[in-house]
Order: sequence, then structure tokens, then C-alpha cells
Amino acid sequence: MSDLPFTLDQLRILKAIAVEGSFKRAADSLYVSQPAVSLQVQNLERQLDVPLFDRGGRRAQLTEAGHLLLSYGEKILSLCQETCRAIEDLQNLQGGTLIVGASQTTGTYLLPRMIGMFRQKYPDVAVQLHVHSTRRTAWSVANGQVDLAIIGGEIPGELAESLEIIPYAEDELALILPVFHPFAKLETIQKDDLYKLQFIALDSQSTIRKVIDQVLARCEIDTRRFKIEMELNSIEAIKNAVQSGLGAAFVSTSAIAKELQMGVLHCSPIEGVIVKRTLWLIFNPNRYRSKAAEAFSQEILPQFATPGWNQDLIKLSEKKLVVNTLDVATPSSSDEG
Repeated sequence: MSDLPFTLDQLRILKAIAVEGSFKRAADSLYVSQPAVSLQVQNLERQLDVPLFDRGGRRAQLTEAGHLLLSYGEKILSLCQETCRAIEDLQNLQGGTLIVGASQTTGTYLLPRMIGMFRQKYPDVAVQLHVHSTRRTAWSVANGQVDLAIIGGEIPGELAESLEIIPYAEDELALILPVFHPFAKLETIQKDDLYKLQFIALDSQSTIRKVIDQVLARCEIDTRRFKIEMELNSIEAIKNAVQSGLGAAFVSTSAIAKELQMGVLHCSPIEGVIVKRTLWLIFNPNRYRSKAAEAFSQEILPQFATPGWNQDLIKLSEKKLVVNTLDVATPSSSDEG
């Protein structure tokens, strides 16, 4: 086919309808009129000679052809954004964008500090922080929607080969108690004492809860014996509940620095046990690496990493990326097509 049967604007409209679920909401999100959206979809279906939406229901549902076009369209739009960012990099960090991903705990308590330091040094770089589940964050990195991410959960196995996964830091999980709890007077408590406490925990289906349970199990602490007083949906709510005397909880030490300094929570050591989990740095070595991402990796990441982390792995991946780029730019005679 000599001419492409779709435009980038039509792909953006298709994606907006799929995300918003209706032509009207898609039009609102794109700041255009609904008739303009409908006309673009009609033109697209005529050019492709295939229906893209099943218009029988109240919600705009993609047909099989619509799903196929959306899948490729998202890849095309992602590459367009990557191209624009590469061109912006020619300004040598006098602009451009850095997109960082994080899971819930790292995105709430660690990344804002890191981004603050980066913004002080490079105020002209626009920084976006995307905080989602580990799984969603990992897919965003793999798809090129996020430059790099720091996560604490388990990365989907199907992404293991496409992502560079580097042990970045050790995150200690602390047992917190109300300051007036009897155990708060003890220098340490025993593991068996945990089963006498009432606990405040995250929802049993949350990724963070599952990670905490796995880490405690490795320390031979059986969370199935815990008396769960209540389940809440955020770390902040859990800290407030513990502070109010409703129970104990395990949370990341990065989440309680301010409360410990103010003396409104007590951190109780467990004799012979240090509960830690690994935080992972992930990025896609086969995607374009912006100057902003390089600066963040080389200047900010080392300041928060556990001593001894292997920063050379990042440099190695950058070299692999250069090799891959050269391979694409100068194909050999053995290349097919």
C-alpha cells in the first residue's frame, strides 16, 4: 500500500475512545468536538474498509480489528513520543522530559526526594512520576512509556528478558507500635510476641501486603497467626491507626522517618530478626535513553542506593543500547528484508 490508511491524529482518537469508553468523553479529553471525533472514526473505518467499533451497546466497544489497530497504534504513538524526546535532548538538558515510575511505597516516600534533588539541578527538565502497581509499572517501562522505575514487588516473569533488573537498595520493614503500648518500653521483643499483638494491615489482595507476608515468611514469621484487627488501603491510614492505638503494623522504614523524629510512633526491634526486602531498579536497555534519564541515573540514583550496588550494570546497558542503535543504522549484507 503506497499511502498509510490512517493518521497519527486518528490513532490518538482511537486510543482516547478506548480509554474513555465513549466518543463524547474522548472528544472532551482531546479538546475537540464530538462530531469531529465521529467523522475521524468514520473516515478511518472507510479507509481501512473494516468496522472498528461495535455500536450496539451504551459503551464504545472495539471490534477485533479495532483491538488489533489499537495494539499497533499504541506502539506507533509511543515511538513518536520517543522521537520527540530524542530531538528535545539536542538542547542538552535545557528542556526535555524525564518519566520515572514507582510502586506505591517507593513512589510515595522515596522518589519525591530524588526528583526534588534532580529538579534543583535541572529545573528546565519536566519530570513526571507515575505511581502504580509493580506489574503495571514494569509493563510501562517495557513499552517505553517510562524511562526507569524503582519498585519493590515481583516483576512479571514474561518481562524478565526484555528489562534490565538491578538490585538497587535494601528496604527495611519495621514493626511500629503506639508509643504508649507496653511493648514500647522493651528494648526488643521476641518473635512469639508478635502473635500476641493486634495488627493493622493492608488489604490481603494488595501487592505490598503480599510482599510483606513473603518477606516475613523468609524470617520464619507466620503471618497466618497474626490477629488482624482491620485492613486499610493505604500506608498513611495504617500509620494513623497505629498512632491512635488501634494496633501494630509492619511498614517500610522510609515511610516513618517523620513520625519517629516527632516521637508519635514507636519502632520496636525484634530480637535476632531484621526484616528487609530488595528494591529493584528497572529500565529497558533496548529503548532510547534520554540525557535526562542518564543524568538522573548517574547523579541521583547513587545517592540513595545501598552501598555496593552495581552501577556498572547501567553503564553496560548503555553500551548495549549504543551497539543496538548502530546495528539498526548500518545493516549488514546478511540482514533480511
